[in-house]
Amino acid sequence: MRAVIQRVAEARVKVDGVVTGEIGAGMLVLLGVTKTDTAVDAEFLVDKLVNLRIFADDAGKMNRSLLDSRGSMLVVSQFTLYGDCRKGRRPSFDDAAPAGQARALYEVFVEIARRSDLRIATGVFQAHMDVSLVNDGPVTLIVESPSRLAAR
Repeated sequence: MRAVIQRVAEARVKVDGVVTGEIGAGMLVLLGVTKTDTAVDAEFLVDKLVNLRIFADDAGKMNRSLLDSRGSMLVVSQFTLYGDCRKGRRPSFDDAAPAGQARALYEVFVEIARRSDLRIATGVFQAHMDVSLVNDGPVTLIVESPSRLAAR
């Protein structure tokens, strides 16, 4: 499982012009699922993200987590995170999970995130989405579950 995360002052996602998810200060999570991912990967990734110290403390240092700062999380599915551009000019998505598996693990990720008692908003799985954000910093990171790291 792979997440591109951005610390944001605000973020929102629209489908067909309608806002389906919106947050203030917090974390935008673009989430990709691969064929070998399981609920264990989702559990690991949620724990890592809500505890990742990327928010400023009183001294302005990145020393607070999403839990510490009581920020919100906007989760957007993005299978293109597993696009392989090494060959040719068209990305290969062979490593991306099939839609049914990806949807199930995306929903598991969101359910686990909601247990954190933070405000969790989402996009719409498999929809064409317009995502807008104000990146705070900017701070953008790539975080992967251990099974993906072991596969390298």
